[in-house]
Amino acid sequence: MEDETLKRLLAAESQAEQIIAQADRERAALIEQAKLAAQAAQSQHSQRAAEIGASFLAQAQQRAEQTVAEMRRRYAERAEVMKAAAEPRKAQALDAALVLLLGADNGEP
Repeated sequence: MEDETLKRLLAAESQAEQIIAQADRERAALIEQAKLAAQAAQSQHSQRAAEIGASFLAQAQQRAEQTVAEMRRRYAERAEVMKAAAEPRKAQALDAALVLLLGADNGEP
């Protein structure tokens, strides 16, 4: 009878050790899966951050190009306005310059 009890206790201990070993393997597998999932999430995050950065950079570039185009358009409009304003006085300025030059040749200030 004692032998039977001892055999059952040894069998139970062996079974318990197998259950513990199986639980340790499952725990190790879960830890490895969690590590892989964390690495994948970090990689996706890094990739997404780079994509977002590139998107913002592209948008900034587009806004800068639009601003430069608008400034060039305004500059051209302003140059045309100034040219149109100066045109009527061009002849008057040439006449005044000739008078000054011819006056300087005649000894007049």
